[in-house]
Amino acid sequence: MAEKLISFAVPSYNSEEYMRKCIDSILTGGEDVEIIIVNDGSKDGTGAIADEYAAKYPTICRAVHQENGGHGEGVNQGMRLATGLYYKVVDSDDWVDADALAEVIATIKKHKEEGTLPDLYITNFIYDRVCDNESFTRRYVKNMPVGKFFGWDDVKPFHGSSVLLMHALMYKVSVLRECGLELPKHTFYVDNIFAYVPLPYVKTMFYLDVDLYHYYIGRADQSVNVSSFSKRTDQQNRVMLIMANAYDVRSLKKISKPLYKYMLHTLACLMIITTTFTVAVPSKEKYTALKEVWRQIKAKDKWLYGKLKYRHYPAIHTYLPRPIGRAVVIGGYKAMRKKVKLG
Repeated sequence: MAEKLISFAVPSYNSEEYMRKCIDSILTGGEDVEIIIVNDGSKDGTGAIADEYAAKYPTICRAVHQENGGHGEGVNQGMRLATGLYYKVVDSDDWVDADALAEVIATIKKHKEEGTLPDLYITNFIYDRVCDNESFTRRYVKNMPVGKFFGWDDVKPFHGSSVLLMHALMYKVSVLRECGLELPKHTFYVDNIFAYVPLPYVKTMFYLDVDLYHYYIGRADQSVNVSSFSKRTDQQNRVMLIMANAYDVRSLKKISKPLYKYMLHTLACLMIITTTFTVAVPSKEKYTALKEVWRQIKAKDKWLYGKLKYRHYPAIHTYLPRPIGRAVVIGGYKAMRKKVKLG
């Protein structure tokens, strides 16, 4: 059997209503891909559908059944089992574009033949809001060369809320294993860790300006909704601390100054999101928990604490009076959601 080019993980929990669209979209990659469908302790027909695809496409699909461990453990399981050159996560309610996938596969084949495979492929992704058929495409043409090999020194600064997200990334499997990435169980928002921790291990990149990933927006229980993430403040705090503790950010200057700047920018963006979780539906307990996040960051790295809280733009709202600060943060978040068609 020929070596698989891409291992796709499809973490699935109670996904029977929409997972077929996701899997069928990846199947357009044919024998160049493998699809690891991780049934994360579902209580509906998800497991049976996974088994159905594994039986129908035995050389492409693999069904894995595990006790519920959350989205992160689904991603972990896919990393453990991946046999392809590259690894990409596609959530069970999302899908990929067939033409874009064909272009990605053709590019990997070309680079493989030339012996020039990069550590990371980057592609665009689309927010699809199904209620009114509107969409927003996240592209990176302002930040990196298109259709060329490049390193961190070629990456231009990211601004505002722009960061690299899981939906845009396809890591070489060997890079993920080298960095020892292990996502926490029973925790939402671990995609931020996935898009952060491996980056210092990435030396070469290649950006294809194609719209590969479609991110579905429309379910009321999605983690990006204010009503949902206000209930998961503890999980966002956990992710924030894992990322803040992952590296001595200053030391990354030795690798590349643009890498250092990007990693600091990402942490700052995540800190404003962490604060948004707290003020969305404020309570004494949540404010106390946020103070504890700041305390732990300060105890581990006073330099990073100072950068995030005093000198980096996203954290300035933490010093605004609470009613004003809440209005600023929620208003800013809603404006961002409107811009990218999140609702």
